[in-house]
Parts: sequence; structure tokens; C-alpha cells
Amino acid sequence: MKVSVLSKKLWCVHKQLLLLLAPLVFLPFLFTLPEKEGKCLYVVVLMATFWCTEALPLAVTAMLPVCLFPTLGILPAKKVCPQYFIETNFLFLSGLVMASSIEEWGLHRRIALKVLSIVGVKPAWLILGMMLTSSFLSMWLSNTATTAMMLPIANAILESLFGDLETLKKKCKSPEDHESAVINGQSSVKLHSLPSEPSEKQTLSTDGMDGVEQTDLRTAEEIRSESEYQLKVWKGFLICIPYAASIGGTATLTGTAPNLILIGQLKSYFPDCDLINFGSWFAFAFPLMLLFLFLGWLWIAFLYGGLNTRLCFAKDDWRSQAEARAKALIKEDYQKLGPINFAEGSISFFFVLFAVLLFTRDPKFVTGWSVFFKKGYVSDAVTGVIIVSILFFFPSQKPSLKWWFDPKAQNTPYVPLLSWKKAQDSVPWNIILLLGGGFAMAKACEESGLASWIGGHLQPLAEVPPAAAVMLITAFLACFTEFASNTATIIIFLPVIAELASRVSVNPLYFMIPATVGCSYAFMLPVSTPPNSIAFASGHLMVKDMVKTGFVMNILGILSVSLAMNTWGVAMFSLNTYPEWAHPANKTALFPNVHVSSLQSANATL
Repeated sequence: MKVSVLSKKLWCVHKQLLLLLAPLVFLPFLFTLPEKEGKCLYVVVLMATFWCTEALPLAVTAMLPVCLFPTLGILPAKKVCPQYFIETNFLFLSGLVMASSIEEWGLHRRIALKVLSIVGVKPAWLILGMMLTSSFLSMWLSNTATTAMMLPIANAILESLFGDLETLKKKCKSPEDHESAVINGQSSVKLHSLPSEPSEKQTLSTDGMDGVEQTDLRTAEEIRSESEYQLKVWKGFLICIPYAASIGGTATLTGTAPNLILIGQLKSYFPDCDLINFGSWFAFAFPLMLLFLFLGWLWIAFLYGGLNTRLCFAKDDWRSQAEARAKALIKEDYQKLGPINFAEGSISFFFVLFAVLLFTRDPKFVTGWSVFFKKGYVSDAVTGVIIVSILFFFPSQKPSLKWWFDPKAQNTPYVPLLSWKKAQDSVPWNIILLLGGGFAMAKACEESGLASWIGGHLQPLAEVPPAAAVMLITAFLACFTEFASNTATIIIFLPVIAELASRVSVNPLYFMIPATVGCSYAFMLPVSTPPNSIAFASGHLMVKDMVKTGFVMNILGILSVSLAMNTWGVAMFSLNTYPEWAHPANKTALFPNVHVSSLQSANATL
């Protein structure tokens, strides 16, 4: 049998082979390391392998702790199972339910079209509008849903600006390329089939010609050059949406799963740490999101031709006519939505109430409303569940007293703002299992002593200045998450990073926050995140486009996180001191070699 044939057959069954061989390959961990630590490391490495290769569905791999931790004697089932639905999962669930209600009544589309009508239709401003809208929506909706909703809007605007993509690609070809394609029988494939009006997108009309096609006095080379510019702008539109969705998800605790993993593992490793909640995280991460979004916009607009003199000076030419058509399209789509109805207004109210109550519960820099309740009893999860529970009985039609006294009034069925069936269909339950698997793994690492054992082997890293370590941690995780799920990445590495911070006597938040944010900065490959895959599937982007754009985006992200941690992050979370909650009695027993002198030295370095 030929090698090529054999390799293809092996590839067809590579996941099954991995499932059989990986447990055998990692068996030495059970016999060469201390008993409990070795068993825990065996499970962690096995799960990491399955997560990174997706040999099993992510949610199925996340349930392995229920099977393996009790049977290997690492952790009893009564301690493993509760990790799958702790308080953090309820906060995540409430965010998902709120997002499904917003999608149910189309409020997200109204927000998107309104923002785009405000920012204007010049390419750079439209890219900014797309990024602002995508990032805002992904703070509350899933990054994938945001991207899937924004891309059709972007395509419709682009077709109004530049015409049909197939025609545009033909114009980019030189006459020799076009003749060669005809001789070889090749034809271009239309990638977008959005409904369009040919008279708007393929012809230009003048005031006095009433539908007669305008004579194009440009040379063939000028037309080709302009078409290449338009294709660049088209790429910029497509690539900015998934990037902005990934950036926006970092601004709220419920925006993306790694943020919730951070909260869950903080409560597991450092129970006395209460610095991170919805309000304090938003106060830290929202300015970081705006900074990175602005830098990302400058880079994408520069790379794809959006930054030019037209941003500041109006010109009356064929481009301005195309921009006027795009503006009319946005206005028309917004008008089609009609006035805000009772259901949209109600969802808007509860959405704002949801955000405000979460933000003001205990924002740390001012006294929150949680002081009216018994200390430690009311959390973000309680707040979220109270608000979303109302959605299941609040009416979607305006109540009327006349209906009760009018015997002829139609007896329409009562419809709440959100049905359980809609919520059940919209909530990604696999992510909740994935979160639970991460919390179970963190609990096992802590109780088995594995985290302490790994931390002992990371002692040489104490020589690295903490500020440099922040950049290295962010860069490493941003690169690793290009090939693995961001949730799986943070689950694997956050316990190690927490232990490293304790070993070198640095505030654990100083390392854990950049690691969490860095996991969401996956910009270089289509497979890095579902939003990247959706944009790539449009057929217009190439891998080299994402690598070229994403490489600089990663650098900008690393620099932005480093700036945030060493400026307002230090002030908000007292990162220049080693906190009391980081070395309770049980931690002190684990780290007998950590002395006060080393603490002072590390703090002086920080």
C-alpha cells in the first residue's frame, strides 16, 4: 500500500486512534510522579489533549472529571459534581437568557442600523461603526451570534457601495487574465446572494439622465485600480466584525466564557478575594476594550484603504454617489423596522436594568446597593436570575383595561417576552458543561497538590520582572488560543498561572487577568474562533489576510493589556502589593519557602 493512501486512511480515523493511544502514552505520569499529583496530571493532560484536538466534543471531554477523578481516587464525586453548576454558571446562564430575548425581538438589529446611520458611510467611518456595534453587542450576546448578525448587514451595505462582488472581481483582472480565464473555461463564483436592485448597484445615474447609464470616462487601468481598492475595503469590512466581537466580549463578565472561568477559579483558589465582580470587571475591561478597539480600527482602516482625505473633506464624485446610496439603504432598512413596539421597549428597559444593577451591586470604588442586604448573600448571579426570570411572565403586548370590559375584543393568547422553549433552544448548554469541567479540574488541581507541585518547578521564572511576565503570559496564551478553544486554554493554564504568582509572591490578579483577556485575542487563523470561521466562510478572505492583519492585532492587544494592568489596573486592584487573601493559612503551609523578605523584594520590583 502506498504511503499516501495509508496516510489518508490514518487521517480518516485519527480521532479514534487518538482516543485509544493518548491514555496509553500518558500512563508514565501515574508511575513516575507522586501518587495523587501524578494521577491528577494524567487527567489534566488527557483532557487538554482531547480539548485541543477535539477528538471528543468539548462538552463530553468536560464531563471526564465526573468519571476519572472519583475512580482514580483524586476527588470524591460529591465534590466533583457540584462544580458543574456553581454560582458563576448561573450568572452566565442569565446573560445567555437575556441575549436570547434581545435576539427574539430584533433589538440587536435596530441598534446596529442606528449606529451605522450615525457614523456615516465613508469606508473608515463605516468600519468604525461596524466595530463599535459588534463590540457592544458581543458584550451581551455571544461573539458568534453577533458576527452572524452583522455580516449580512455589512454585505448589503458593501453591495450598495461597490456593486456586485462577482462584477467587482472581474474588473480587478487585467485584460490578459480575463482572456486566459475565458480560454480555460473558468468563471467566477458569486459568493453573496443578498437581494439587490440592479439599477442601484450596477449603474450610476445622473440627475438629467433618468436611468440612462452614466458614461465612465476612466481608463481601463483606472477602473482596475479602483476595483482593487474597493476589494480591499470589502476585506476590511469582513475582517473587522469578528475581531471587534472578540474584543467586545472581554468587556463584561458574561461576554465570554474565560472571564467566568477566572471568577470561578479565583473563588476556588482564593476564597477571600472579592475584588472581581461584574461592576469592577467592567470598570477595568471597558476602557481596555475601547483602547484596543480604537487601535484596531486605525490598523484595519490603514491596511484596507479606509484612511484617506475623504474622511475630512467632502467630494462630489461617483464615490459620493455610491456613499449616498449606501446611506439610503441603511435608512430604508431602519425605517422598515417601524417604530419601537411595546416588546422592544420592554426588552430595552430590562436590558438596561440588568446592566445597571449588575454594575452597581458592589463596584468597589463606590458603595453599591448590596449593602441593603446581609453581607455576602446577594451576588451577581442572584441579580441576573431575578431580572431574566421576569422576562418569562412579562407581557409582550401592551396591557389594556378596555379588553376586560369589551365583550367583542379578540381573545388573543398571552405571549410573554420570552418563552422557555426559545431560551432552551438559544442557550449553548455545552458551554455550561465546559465551564463546569474547568471548575472541576481547578478543584482537583488544588486538592491533589498538583498546582503546588507545578508551581515549585516554575520557581526559576521568579527572576523575570513581573511587568515582562505579564507581556509574556498574554503573548503565550494569545498564540496558544489560535489553535485551541479559548475556554479550554484558560481552563488548562489558569491554575498554573495562579500558582506561579503565589510562588513569586506577586498579586495573583496581576498574572491572571492578562491571561484571561489574552485568551480572547485570537485573530490570526480562521479556526481560532467561530467568528473568524464565519467571516472566512464568506469566501472573500484568505488565510494570509487574517495572518497579516491578526499578527499586528495580537501585538496591539498585548501592549494594550500591559498598559491597562500597569496603570488603572494597579490603582483599581492594588496590584503593587501582595494581598492578605493570597496567603491564608492553607497557602502558607503549601509554600513554606516564601518569606517576608522575598515578598518585599517582589513588591519592590513590581
